[in-house]
Amino acid sequence: MKIEKPPYTITPDILFRIEEIGEAIGRATGISQDLRLRRINRILTIRGSLAIEGNILSEEQVSTILDGKPVIAPPRDIQEARNAIKAYDQYPQWNPASEADLLRAHEILMIGLLDAPGQYRRKDIGVMGGGEVHHIGPPPMRVPQLMANLLAWLSSTDEHPLIASSVFHYEFEFIHPFEDGNGRMGRLWQTLILTRWKPLFAHIPVESLVHARQGDYYKAIRKSSSEGESTPFIAFMLEIILTATTTFARHCPQDSWK
Repeated sequence: MKIEKPPYTITPDILFRIEEIGEAIGRATGISQDLRLRRINRILTIRGSLAIEGNILSEEQVSTILDGKPVIAPPRDIQEARNAIKAYDQYPQWNPASEADLLRAHEILMIGLLDAPGQYRRKDIGVMGGGEVHHIGPPPMRVPQLMANLLAWLSSTDEHPLIASSVFHYEFEFIHPFEDGNGRMGRLWQTLILTRWKPLFAHIPVESLVHARQGDYYKAIRKSSSEGESTPFIAFMLEIILTATTTFARHCPQDSWK
């Protein structure tokens, strides 16, 4: 199979952001061994990614569910949190270029929420916002081939992981391969790609900052779609990653670095 490279352009601004992120990572080298900090960041990550999709659980409620204790909240929101906790516990074991791992991850994230979790959609799908259709996904019969190409590109590319992860994230959202759960899967998979590059990303709550700028997140996706390449989305995600990494380096207790 001939691998088609997703369309994007590496701009001077993108190169500058990569350099800045590299410097921030350097300041955070020797990740904190503070288990409390890791727990807080995991809660922020899970709550942020779910909140983007309309989940109303608070950070305190996610923490309570993480401890295996009951909370009073909509059953679907609780199920989403339980699934996400399990997925984020397991994701470091997954290969980001593996279709089997991708499908397994979706199954874990969406068990009890969909009739067929872990399977590509078999019907047309549209992305709504503000009562308008922002995006129509490719026909379902094309999804397996599009995902195979995207995963093959990810496996073979020598692009910088910061760029490759952002390109994958955007292209995944464009394909919208699943009936539901595409947003949280795209964000999880970008984190997985980044963690494979630098393990400290397992403890940096990038998703929390995406939630804080949710409107800009969707705007970057729409702008990339209108321009026919993921360049605007790459620039946006690098800005988010820079802020998250810089904040992590600033608040990570240095006396616990090893």
